Amino acid sequence: MSYSSSHKKLVSLFDHSINEISIPGSDIRIANSSFISDSISAGYYSGEDRSITENITFSYPVFVPADKNSAKVILLLHGLNERNWSKYLTWAYRLASETGQYVILFPISFHVNRSPLSWRDPRSMLDSFRRKKGLKGNIPNSSFANITLSDRLSDDPRRFLKSGYQTLFDLVKLITMIKNGKHEIVPAGSTVNIFAYSIGAFLAQIMMMADPGGLLSESRMFMFCGGSVFSNMRGESKFIMDKNAFDLVYRYYLKYFETELKKKKSVIDHLVNSSAGMSFRSMIDYSRFRTFREKALSNIGERIYSIGLAKDKVIPSDGIVKTLKGFCNVEVWDFPHYYIHENPFPLSENISKTEVDNSFERVFRVATGFLK
Repeated sequence: MSYSSSHKKLVSLFDHSINEISIPGSDIRIANSSFISDSISAGYYSGEDRSITENITFSYPVFVPADKNSAKVILLLHGLNERNWSKYLTWAYRLASETGQYVILFPISFHVNRSPLSWRDPRSMLDSFRRKKGLKGNIPNSSFANITLSDRLSDDPRRFLKSGYQTLFDLVKLITMIKNGKHEIVPAGSTVNIFAYSIGAFLAQIMMMADPGGLLSESRMFMFCGGSVFSNMRGESKFIMDKNAFDLVYRYYLKYFETELKKKKSVIDHLVNSSAGMSFRSMIDYSRFRTFREKALSNIGERIYSIGLAKDKVIPSDGIVKTLKGFCNVEVWDFPHYYIHENPFPLSENISKTEVDNSFERVFRVATGFLK
């Protein structure tokens, strides 16, 4: 089944509220599993974020392969400002069908269904966008699709780190459950591999470099449209965040973050002495803790494969190559059809479905081969 036809079919089938979903004509099924995030203390949150219960208790889809005894699982990590799984369902299905592994779509903190329904409601977001425009005028790349993330990051750029920190330790909890045989679906002791896209690749890199508890010592990671240090990313986009938010976030992490860490009793100062914290800091800019970063990458490089896209403006391929070259397999591809970082496989009447299907097949042929 082609990417374009598979996408339409899976989007129509998927529902967070259904415990188990059968896929007609396939031995693969989707099971929604529950999770409680209890990795960080109440004082760590920004503003009233602790009161957003959707971020604490939520479900995530697991693609269950035909062979229920598979001893491997792939964590699929998504991009920034995603509000549903539509883009990734076919990705997960292809990974499960071609590798025979379980595939878990795990939401980043305050993303997808870890966010209030109002953040995912187009009408509500359009109303908020109009009010903001009336108060602040035209902001470059401001849209109803990115208003929530833009406002939250403008209010506190630390949310970028905090969301990633919470997600990383949620993943540690999840992987530990799998290793210890406490996951309700995935077999005990399964090897955990990673397919990471966009900002999910940034998070996965940090997690692989830190390898908390040695949980990922045998893991392989495939990155798509990701792998660069933060300073080479350009997150300003109508689908991600507006110019004001991007400028604030960029300025904070490039100019003020290290200074804040030196202050006593900083809410994030405990990161300084952790392997995850040092990995994050070394991934902010090429010049920061370069020796640390390159040593960490050299230790895991043979287990990493990265593909960047030539016309990607959000995570430009030159930054991916500069960060990873010499440590792992890294390639830059181009597609014959129109695409953007936020939508590498566009389904539009104006774009050849055959070309898009072929591009999808090309990427996932390499990904599944590497992760098997």
